[in-house]
Amino acid sequence: MKKTRTLGALGAVLSLSLALAACSGGDGGSGSDETTGADGGSGDNTLTVWAWDPAFNIFALEEAEKVFQADNPDFKLEIVETPWEDVQTKLTTLAQSGETDQLPDIFLMQNNAFQKNVINYPDIFADFADSDVDFSEFPESVVAYSTYDDVNYGVPFDNGTAIGAYRTDLLEQAGYTVDDFTDITWDQFLTLGKDVLAKTGKPLLTGQAGSADTIMMMLQSAGASLFDDEGMPTITDNEALLAAIDMYGQLVDAGVFVEVNSWDEYINTIVNSNTAGIVNGVWISGSIQSAADQSGKWAVTNVPKLDGVDGATNYTANGGSSWAITPNGNEALASDFLDATFAGSTEFYDTILPASGALANWLPAGESDVYSEPQEFFGGQPIYADVLKFAAEVPSNNTGAYYYEGRDAVSVAITNIFNGADPEAALEEAQQTVEFAMG
Repeated sequence: MKKTRTLGALGAVLSLSLALAACSGGDGGSGSDETTGADGGSGDNTLTVWAWDPAFNIFALEEAEKVFQADNPDFKLEIVETPWEDVQTKLTTLAQSGETDQLPDIFLMQNNAFQKNVINYPDIFADFADSDVDFSEFPESVVAYSTYDDVNYGVPFDNGTAIGAYRTDLLEQAGYTVDDFTDITWDQFLTLGKDVLAKTGKPLLTGQAGSADTIMMMLQSAGASLFDDEGMPTITDNEALLAAIDMYGQLVDAGVFVEVNSWDEYINTIVNSNTAGIVNGVWISGSIQSAADQSGKWAVTNVPKLDGVDGATNYTANGGSSWAITPNGNEALASDFLDATFAGSTEFYDTILPASGALANWLPAGESDVYSEPQEFFGGQPIYADVLKFAAEVPSNNTGAYYYEGRDAVSVAITNIFNGADPEAALEEAQQTVEFAMG
């Protein structure tokens, strides 16, 4: 039987290092508390995998296992549910201690962290030089996340194109439809949100306190970033960042955005009907659809844009991840599995797309008729065809190898600003923190 187990963190995790979604790395899950490395599988046809999010990444793994078993009936995956923060902590700990035999065969890696890990811990990665994966069938910009010195170290999985998803029944109570939330600014969103809150008692958005995810989405929607073309931090004198922080503060102060303490609490606000909307990567649709009683009560549109910021658009992204393999002796089987599923099966993507919102980076999957099919849960809206259009409009930005250091420093700055610190001084401190981390 396949085992799905929760893996506890090894060592300390930065207090404000929060998972993205799909990329989100919320913990939870069931099963035993024991940890499993590469030797956890029983037999040559078993691969151990570290991944997070049961409704998205782990669901995809389970479906990929079924596809691969059609030609390899003895094949098994041993999936260890591991929050993203814990994946990063364990990789660092095992690489620095030299205990690489405790690594899994495959692990999921946030795209924004991929190159830094390859550079710092090359011994935990096997490349795909001898695999059959055709990387030309993925967007070049996405492949670049897991490529270093022209060598491929990861197979791209999901893209994090952002959506605005809204409870149409709650909007109707307030006298609105999803059209009222299409192609709007954040100022307009704030005004609408106050009215929805007054009439329904529901906020339009919820999110994790201390996380900069919403602000990062605002930034990218304007093609802005925390880093310049050379990968150097641009946290100070960053017009778009200041505008995003100011707007976020207004949303929270008005009660239009309610902060919660954990990923599980965030998901509960969705499934328990405690929020009228969501702005996040399309991967969140898997969690939305876990609330069967809400079928037919959701609709999807684009996201609000920043007011008065050059380059502002109604399109952005949050998250995105790729699969890495380790040099622990099962590289051939691991690469064959990924090649036959995440990099080679339209059947696989046709299954996981409507059930979890796994919008593929594998380009042939986008030619499937499934993308244009009406989705009953979303009131018959063909949301994935719409999201493909959104994806084409997302501005590119510079993430830099130190993306997470930048995001975490900004998260601390935001907390300090909300506690009364001067915004420019707080961001200057964040800039210095990142510069110190870069050496």
